[in-house]
Amino acid sequence: MATTNPFVLPSLTYETLEETLDIKPKKGSLFIGIPKEDSFNENRIALTPDAVSVIVANGHKVCVETNAGIGAHYSDNDYSEAGAKICLNKEQVFEADIIVKSAPVSIEECAFLKLNQYIISPIHLAEMKQEILEKMMLKKITALSFENLKDDSGHNPIVRSMSEIAGSAVMLIAGQYLNNANNGKGVLVGGISGIPPTKVIIIGAGIVGEYAARTALAIGASVKIFDNSIYRLKRLQNNIGGRLWTSVIEPKILAKQLKTCDVAVGALGNDGGRTPLIVTDEMVSNMRPGSVIVDVSIDHGGCFETSQATTHKNPIFKKYDIIHYCVPNIPSSFARTASQAISNVLMPLLIETADDGGIDKTIWHKINIRTGIYMFKGSLTNFHLSQKFNLKFTDLNLLIASRR
Repeated sequence: MATTNPFVLPSLTYETLEETLDIKPKKGSLFIGIPKEDSFNENRIALTPDAVSVIVANGHKVCVETNAGIGAHYSDNDYSEAGAKICLNKEQVFEADIIVKSAPVSIEECAFLKLNQYIISPIHLAEMKQEILEKMMLKKITALSFENLKDDSGHNPIVRSMSEIAGSAVMLIAGQYLNNANNGKGVLVGGISGIPPTKVIIIGAGIVGEYAARTALAIGASVKIFDNSIYRLKRLQNNIGGRLWTSVIEPKILAKQLKTCDVAVGALGNDGGRTPLIVTDEMVSNMRPGSVIVDVSIDHGGCFETSQATTHKNPIFKKYDIIHYCVPNIPSSFARTASQAISNVLMPLLIETADDGGIDKTIWHKINIRTGIYMFKGSLTNFHLSQKFNLKFTDLNLLIASRR
């Protein structure tokens, strides 16, 4: 079959098209609701009155449930003067388009969820229930988690802030239970002239471990740190700026050091599962009577075999005459500082969301925000949650691309 050359009419002309750029839409208006946290051990609030005043000054609405800030010592009057509306019940608060919480969504709160709502809160992966996720999916919720939210530098700002608070608080807590007022053995954490310094063992060289070490060194204690990551141990030494006694987690060495320590801190991180048990029952039984264990990793099961979760009201128990402090969510004990830290991250994020024209647009323009989204319009986009509860996983990038 003969081929014919293409024929172009002399009158045909070609014109280049103008380049089409992705232009941000006009600024949107936000309606933000802050409910009172009724969950166990939670005193924080996700937005402080100062942050609310900035949000309101930018033309947005904020409603706060009455007494929502009481745990962090913020009154209804503080929020009212900042421009927020005080709501008398949760149902009114959940009329908002955006719900901002300092604790995970509870089963009771699921009844108030509105279609296509946007929720910013922690997940607490270990305690999340399938029923809550399924109800959120039915309501086509878009949800952003504190734990996975990243900033422009690729770090988790809220997790880091909470870890800094927990680490700094460790030595204050240990000192509290070593003194006579709390039936401790009457030891001053740190040291004075002519007296050997208090010996502190820290298991874990992450952010919690680093800030615990900084505080302990600042008050004159002797610090020894264990971690299986040589990189984390080197980074900690570089950050603190001095030579520290460090070691990989070798059971015989660890057991020997625990025998003579006054304070032992569990500061191990986890990779989505349970924290590994590092210190055995036998190791604890050989520790000095009256010594204090502060297991910060109790949020994920704890790294001491003898650890059992306690509460802010009853924070300690004794085993082998060793004082155990195993309160989950230590930052909630310092609720005002923790609330300010969370608020410093969320307030600029909410303003940016409005400037972008809504969360859908923010996710499109800010790739780092995507890591924090665990549900998008009712589709589960967190792989760990989908595996844990055997629910369908959908890639967020594909969902976003399909909507463009």
